[in-house]
Amino acid sequence: MDWVFLDEELVYDGSQLKSLWAFSLFGIKEDSIVSFVGPCDVKAEHMVDLQDIIGGDKIYSPLMLHFIVEHFDEVSMRLIATRQRLLTTIAERMLGVEREGDDLYYMGRKLSVSIATVSPVSAKIHFGINIKSEEYASLNDMGFKNVEGLAINICRNYTYEIEDIEEDIRKTRPVCSF
Repeated sequence: MDWVFLDEELVYDGSQLKSLWAFSLFGIKEDSIVSFVGPCDVKAEHMVDLQDIIGGDKIYSPLMLHFIVEHFDEVSMRLIATRQRLLTTIAERMLGVEREGDDLYYMGRKLSVSIATVSPVSAKIHFGINIKSEEYASLNDMGFKNVEGLAINICRNYTYEIEDIEEDIRKTRPVCSF
C-alpha cells in the first residue's frame, strides 16, 4: 500500500471518489491513501450518500484535511465501510476526540465528514477533518497546529494496519489444513 501527503492545496469536490484518481494524477497504481489540505465543496452531482441528497444537505468546509483511500481487492461495501471505521478510529486516537460511527466529534460538535463507496474496479473512502469552520468543530478550535504531521501519521498508521492485516492473513493456515 502506498501513501502520499500532497504539498499543494486541492479542493475536494467529490470527483476524487472516481476509480483510479490517484493513478490518473500521481501514477499510484496500488492501494493508496492520499492526503491533502484544501476546501471542501461537494455539489449534488458528486454526492454519494443518498441521505445527504434527499435531505438537501450541503457538504462544505472552508478548509479541511482530506484523505482519499482506494483499495482494489475484494470490492464490497461491507469491507470498505469497515476500513472507513479503522481510518476514523486511527484519527480519533491521535486527536483524543470522540467517535460515533464514521464521524469524529470535539466537545459535542461534529469535526469530520466521511463516505465509503465502491465502483466496478475499486473501493474508495473520503475522510475529511475540519481545519477551519465556523459551523462545525475544527482543528483550530482544538488549538491543533501541525496538520501535515497529523496527515502523515494517519497515513502511516492506516498503511501499517492494512499491511499488518495482510501479513497476518498470509501466515495463518486454514482450519481444514490439519
